[in-house]
Amino acid sequence: MAIDTSKSSVKKVVLAYSGGLDTSAIIPWLKETYDDCEIVAFCADVGQGDAELEGLYDKAIASGASECYIVDLKEELVTDYIYPTIATGAIYEGTYLLGTSMARPIIAKAQVEVARKVGADAVCHGCTGKGNDQVRFEGCFAALAPDLKVIAPWREWEMVSREDLLDYLAERNIQTTASATKIYSRDANAWHISHEGGELEDPWNEPSKGVWTMTVAPEEAPNEPEYVAVEVEAGRITKVNGEALSPYNALMKLNSIAGAHGVGRIDITENRLVGMKSRGCYETPGGTVMFAALRAVEELVLDKSSREWREQIGAQMAHLVYDGRWFTPLCESLLGASEPLAKLVNGEVVIKLYKGQAQAVKKRSPNSLYSEAFATFGEDDVYNQKDAEGFIRLYSLASRIRALNTK
Repeated sequence: MAIDTSKSSVKKVVLAYSGGLDTSAIIPWLKETYDDCEIVAFCADVGQGDAELEGLYDKAIASGASECYIVDLKEELVTDYIYPTIATGAIYEGTYLLGTSMARPIIAKAQVEVARKVGADAVCHGCTGKGNDQVRFEGCFAALAPDLKVIAPWREWEMVSREDLLDYLAERNIQTTASATKIYSRDANAWHISHEGGELEDPWNEPSKGVWTMTVAPEEAPNEPEYVAVEVEAGRITKVNGEALSPYNALMKLNSIAGAHGVGRIDITENRLVGMKSRGCYETPGGTVMFAALRAVEELVLDKSSREWREQIGAQMAHLVYDGRWFTPLCESLLGASEPLAKLVNGEVVIKLYKGQAQAVKKRSPNSLYSEAFATFGEDDVYNQKDAEGFIRLYSLASRIRALNTK
């Protein structure tokens, strides 16, 4: 049966709502454009901070929503999305720890669940037609609820600027705390915060102090290093400084500790999925420490071939998460392939935090393949160096035969 996608068919819409300028304008626009349909606002609490959620319900209702659901997803985000992803070693284009990308699947899934609960026939997001997020959200909607109509106002309305949105709200006497002087576009969750826009649109400009919000400047960080002990079980961080913590609380503690030392800042010009390059500054303090801890244990426990395979999984996973393909068989396959390797990643690591750097300075694991008895430069009775001669001769046999054939 064909799905009716006409505007008159939309009776109830669940909007991914942040309370910002865009989504505040979307609520009245939806009612005007879709024959006075009912708007249900939905906000995902993914750790963006209490300030972002304060007064959100009242703001949504004042803008014209009939209801506002605020769903706490913080622990689930870290446990079911962030931890499995970092266990694969996924890093996009060498530096980006996928903070925005990893949060989108859980937000989209929860939005669909609210839509089912309230009997909505459409979902709506405020993503622009230039960015990655429209693909991420709509890819998830397609996988989870292909029957729901997807409304993307930035691809439909004629407004093109913040000034247009402010004028639109003023004409309708809808209050907003936004202004035309907003400098940066930011996205925050428990894992990170991203910054785009303003002076960052010119890659020749160094980010000003006003860009960063989650970490201190490395040059202003303490002059003495701080050491943090991290315990890892099956590729997941379970303890910080000896204290057993849930995934979310472990991340929060590491965010606080590492952020004070300026750890986790990157400034990159990345390739967006839609084809253009964009420049962004990202802060991921706790995540940077977690990655350092996981990689340190991997160095001990993964043999050469296993580590090479894990790197291939991580490279593919990074693009999959960035491109918004979480709810796919490929994602299940990559996560499944990483688990046997992650089971070996058990151990303890001490990370030295100093002036923006997070360095593993101590590491041990019950699964370690490192043996001082074999690796020592001193005298040993376990390794016969003469054995290497036959190994090398066989290892290089193909090269030897090729050379003989060319004579």
